[in-house]
Amino acid sequence: MSTTPIGSYKFFQKLHPLSLLAQLTSRRATGCLQVFTESVSWSIYLEDGKLVYASSDKMFERLENLLGRLSHQTQTLNSAFLMQVRLIFDQNGENQSTPQPDYQAICWLVNEEYITPPQAAVLVDELAKEVLESFLTIKQGSYEFKSETPLDQLPKYCRLDLRLLVEHCQKQLRNRQQTQSTVDTQVTPHQFLPTTKVPSIQQNQVQPREQLPRQKMIDTSHLNSNKGFHQTVEKSKYTVACIDDSPTVLNSIKHFLDESTFSVVMINDPVKALMQILRSKPDLILLDVEMPNLDGYELCSLLRRHSAFKSIPIIMVTGRTGFIDRAKAKMVRASGYLTKPFSQSDLLKMVFKHIGS
Repeated sequence: MSTTPIGSYKFFQKLHPLSLLAQLTSRRATGCLQVFTESVSWSIYLEDGKLVYASSDKMFERLENLLGRLSHQTQTLNSAFLMQVRLIFDQNGENQSTPQPDYQAICWLVNEEYITPPQAAVLVDELAKEVLESFLTIKQGSYEFKSETPLDQLPKYCRLDLRLLVEHCQKQLRNRQQTQSTVDTQVTPHQFLPTTKVPSIQQNQVQPREQLPRQKMIDTSHLNSNKGFHQTVEKSKYTVACIDDSPTVLNSIKHFLDESTFSVVMINDPVKALMQILRSKPDLILLDVEMPNLDGYELCSLLRRHSAFKSIPIIMVTGRTGFIDRAKAKMVRASGYLTKPFSQSDLLKMVFKHIGS
């Protein structure tokens, strides 16, 4: 087999996704097909003509959604834990030395026994369907095929038949076209490959747990986001003290922090905060800047003078975004700065960045 079975076209041209996949399957290709448009890219990994993984944009959102469906089977897969996994592997381009971080996250979850190899196989299958469905709608772009891929040294949990995957995606697209008259792209259904009996996902080749090559997993200990990660996984619950004179803000924070992972102590009187914090012994403090009688900067400075709070992370929460305000936070030795309004994702990223450190 040639190293580039379907050629390599790095300039934009009219593309036929079905034809590309058919060529790869018929030639039993092993490697990665990378396809690029102006805004999106796809990576389709193959082994002997079978699909082992498919990736595109927003893969961590896709992965989190699918892992969320497993949460009723595996208690550790709550939203807080999934955010921790994302912080380890999803570096938003900052850590280019970690290729295909979404697949490595799946491998890590199996390697650490948070999910089983069959569950990983189901994840790969569902992700492939979502990715291929968008891939089949491409009209123009560029592509290249690489025989060496970042997945070569990682375990494979299934080898999926492309014909069955494409047929499933075509059916989904046809159903969507029938219900949405504004759909611009139409995938014409036709026979993709000669019909052969192919095993279902449960019967695909799944590596037994004991065969997973632990030594080939990429070490993530060098990642900044990994600091204190294992402590946060092992500890059953963390106490977070929230000091804010607004009940709405306090309730929002309590709602955002998963109760199976966090115990939230809500404090609405900054004057009484010191004694309440001493009693609760929090792992992290969220401190509002703008409060009556005693502002957050003053309280942070007061807390830092107490021996019990010298090393506890204190996050300033405020609607102010100016340079002077951030400088003030640094002067009183605040650990971080969270700007209002914030989302659940913003809050969890800040909490897990500092908790356990």
